[in-house]
Amino acid sequence: MKFLSLLSTSCLAALAFTSCGGGAPPGSDYMAGIGGSIHRQTSGGPHHKPPAIPDDISYWDGDGVMGSPMIKINRAQQKAFFYKGGQLVGVSKISSGDEDHGTPPGAYKITEKSKDHRSSLYGVFKDAAGNTVDDDVDIRLKKIPAGATFVRAPMPNFMRFNGGVGMHTGYLPGYAASHGCVRMPHHMSTKFFENVQVGTPVIVE
Repeated sequence: MKFLSLLSTSCLAALAFTSCGGGAPPGSDYMAGIGGSIHRQTSGGPHHKPPAIPDDISYWDGDGVMGSPMIKINRAQQKAFFYKGGQLVGVSKISSGDEDHGTPPGAYKITEKSKDHRSSLYGVFKDAAGNTVDDDVDIRLKKIPAGATFVRAPMPNFMRFNGGVGMHTGYLPGYAASHGCVRMPHHMSTKFFENVQVGTPVIVE
């Protein structure tokens, strides 16, 4: 199941804009324009269904803690670690790039924050009645059908750190599944977003 995703590593150097996105998981509210239940709001946000596997890992203890922020993303563990002044204050489950579109390792910095971001390349086609006719669109590869509209994939709490790659709210199937972005549960992406600034270091291991 693909949902929010990003372009392949080979495209990163050529693109400086956001390109996350992909097909919607079955049963999601993706692009429906409605928020869904409170459980969906706190786990998957306004656009995404909750994680496929119950999240008993993610937590945040950083409110009121002082010190410079720093994030470490561990692809093998599928976790992101948030530090303030060297102290671990939060851990989030993630879904990073899949085996064909890996999240590149390295040392980066946050270069942009965008609360209500949407993909430049990925999304869905909807007909005139608002029904989804294709839920896995790469606009570079598909023409918009007659009478249809391209709706860009939502990426709440987007934190860009490597070209088109960033952290944001997204569906977590329980394994690395994106095209390079780092998906998080909505409540954790919100905490990360609120506690980083442009220039915050991001280490991908």
